[in-house]
Amino acid sequence: MDSCVTAAAAIKDGYQPVFLHINYGQRTESRELTAFNEIADYYQVERKLVVDISHLADIGASCLTDENIEVPAADLENEDIPISYVPFRNANILSAAVSWAEVIGAEAIYFGAVEDDSSGYPDCRRSFFDAFERAIDRGTKPRTKIKIITPLINLSKKEIVEKGIALNAPLHFTWSCYKNEDVPCGECDSCALRARGFDQAGVRDPIIN
Repeated sequence: MDSCVTAAAAIKDGYQPVFLHINYGQRTESRELTAFNEIADYYQVERKLVVDISHLADIGASCLTDENIEVPAADLENEDIPISYVPFRNANILSAAVSWAEVIGAEAIYFGAVEDDSSGYPDCRRSFFDAFERAIDRGTKPRTKIKIITPLINLSKKEIVEKGIALNAPLHFTWSCYKNEDVPCGECDSCALRARGFDQAGVRDPIIN
């Protein structure tokens, strides 16, 4: 959902979007790819790239990529880094995005990270993206200027739902569940955060029957 609303924000900001999707060996890889293609079709985005970084599953240590680690029930009061954290995943994603962006001459990478209402992932903080921007500046051609835009970084899930509705984003195509690919489990952190966002916004989640 965060990526979908971020795409809507990029379009509203006047950018001509291209879409990047990452398969990193996650449990819901197939379902997330379906959502990616449906959202791309909705926005008539023809230029798409799907990148495989499934070495993150080989590295393991996350319940999202390791079938031997159970996806725990939601604990939205937890202040520790949860077991769903995929070690340095967003740096891997951004590396692929920057490589493509430099080749096609893109000016910006829009990233759907959320800091205030996330599960405490260290690579979802704006300070991380600021540091990565400095790495881009040092590690690309002198003429390459790419900024990382995180339009949702300080929003709550309630505000993200409201922003998505205001931008007419296709929330009915989005998928958030960490565990299932057919019916949302309703138990994981991501399902719980999503449910709380829709409840607080006073809006029915379009993917729930």
